[in-house]
Amino acid sequence: MKSEKALRLPNRGEILFALIGFGAVMFIFIVLFELPIHLALLVSWFLIIAVGLKIGYRYKQMQDGLLRGIYDGLEAVLILITVGALIGTWIAGGIVPSIIYYGMSIIDPSILLLAAFFICTVTSIVTGTSFGSAGTAGIAMMAIGASFGFPPPLVAGAVISGCYVGDKLSPISDTTVMTASLAKVDIIEHIKSMLRVSIPAWVIAGALFLIVGFFYQGSGDLSAATSIMASLKEHFNIAWYMLLPAVVVVMLAMKMPSIPVIMFGALLGSIWAFIFQGVPFLGAINIMYAGSEITSGIAFIDELLNRGGIVFMLDVIALIILALGVGGLMAKIGIIRAVGDFLARWAINPGRLTTSTVISGFMGNVFGAAYVSLITATKVTEDNYDRMKIDRRVLSRNTEAGGTVTTPLVPWSDGGVFMTAALGVPTLSYLPFVWFNLLVVLITLIYGYTNTFIWRTEEAKDEKPIENVVSGN
Repeated sequence: MKSEKALRLPNRGEILFALIGFGAVMFIFIVLFELPIHLALLVSWFLIIAVGLKIGYRYKQMQDGLLRGIYDGLEAVLILITVGALIGTWIAGGIVPSIIYYGMSIIDPSILLLAAFFICTVTSIVTGTSFGSAGTAGIAMMAIGASFGFPPPLVAGAVISGCYVGDKLSPISDTTVMTASLAKVDIIEHIKSMLRVSIPAWVIAGALFLIVGFFYQGSGDLSAATSIMASLKEHFNIAWYMLLPAVVVVMLAMKMPSIPVIMFGALLGSIWAFIFQGVPFLGAINIMYAGSEITSGIAFIDELLNRGGIVFMLDVIALIILALGVGGLMAKIGIIRAVGDFLARWAINPGRLTTSTVISGFMGNVFGAAYVSLITATKVTEDNYDRMKIDRRVLSRNTEAGGTVTTPLVPWSDGGVFMTAALGVPTLSYLPFVWFNLLVVLITLIYGYTNTFIWRTEEAKDEKPIENVVSGN
């Protein structure tokens, strides 16, 4: 039996074998054979285990790492369960249909994309959850966009962009709080630092959505919108008081943790379905598990509103657990640490340091989920910030740029899987239109290489940009 002392980090060839092998498995299963991504991730487990056995690990040790990786992402699984319940009851209770109905009646097609971006921004900031925002306001915006003739990937890009503004900036967002904690930065200082990147990204993204909306303006045929509104009115009780659960959840979310608030919102949805939509009491409660089911006669509405419930999320949850297992295995056998050591030797100036943090965060999403990305981004690069005497507010800001906002860009991450399931648009289809997220990454890298808003620890109070950074080998 090999002792812990006999273990070593994988060498460059073994790392390349694992990473290239992972990419090859994903390509072969998903692109060539069109098999479920779940199977590709499961096969990847054994690929990584083979590398671990070669460098001296026992299976039991690697299993412990796999389980640890899954454990680190379980909060996301709990959020998905509650959001699934919320989506189902808010559809059946008339909350989402009412948002769709009123949205169609007041939103002009020329500003639809900007409106979707803005509404999802506000919703995510006040609730602190991108998943909850996309599953409620996002679904409504997708319906309105389709009725106006907009391509679903374009609308999904506006929705997801808005949802991740709040996920990144809201003081009640779990990722915001977690990043500040991992980087050892006051949460308000963390948010103020992120605003340096987020404000220009938000303004530019908003301008792009406005311009594209003016030039595109959908099909210009509002007959589909009229038909959808009539169908919603026929199958749901549409009224202003249908929106009260959304108001209550927003108010509670500003003061309480997201999981109990979302679950309470799901319960309110069941109550509204029973009282106002005529759903039998037990059936209204069961919607939290089984989801919403309607037959409107309009294929698009049926596809959009026949969803939600815990069952709706089981496939997503299985995929995330498998992805978290990949990350846990890679962390256990030292692949992530070895890559981190290489990045530490390479990151000899603020530009490279910023790049290394963004890459580390993105790696966390590729081999795990949003929470994993925040851990990899901070733990792999934090010593370099201290060595170069760069304030940790820069670390926390860069971590969110590499971790939080890139989550929906990876098809098998928790964000990518959820957004595809909730909005009905594949990750690779909406990816070119997630302009806020892409701009955050771009602006963050520009700041790093131009020494913009990069503060020394000695001068943090004065917030003076670095003039010179002494490079080390």
